[in-house]
Amino acid sequence: MKISTMGRYGIKLLLDLAKNKDEPHITLKSAALRQNVPVRYLEHVAITLRRAGIIRSVKGASGGYTLAKRPEEIYVGEALRVLEGDMLVADPLEKGETENAFHACVRRSVLEPLNIAIASAIDRETLATLGGTAMEETYMYFI
Repeated sequence: MKISTMGRYGIKLLLDLAKNKDEPHITLKSAALRQNVPVRYLEHVAITLRRAGIIRSVKGASGGYTLAKRPEEIYVGEALRVLEGDMLVADPLEKGETENAFHACVRRSVLEPLNIAIASAIDRETLATLGGTAMEETYMYFI
């Protein structure tokens, strides 16, 4: 399984918005420059994320985008599923579909554990945890 350009750019955009969460909004042009991604492609990613309610748009000449929720409330798995579809290594059996014993064994011992491991990894990470110390507040001390 490979995450597409849309998924990678989407996570980059979300991390950029999370890092700059104290700004009223971020333009796609500035995010594209910081993340070194094409702004035209980022527009398509932003539309998809906005329709899913993960980000909000700010209208107007000085408009842009902002997160719809706090970084701690946005899970990487949620965003990747919006951008990529399901994150399964192999699709589940269709109703009425059968498979031979060998394929059933491969599914049970390899594919299903992989699906569970991937879901577990992406569903425990939020934008805040993924960003690590970049998301933490910094304090200025004066002596």
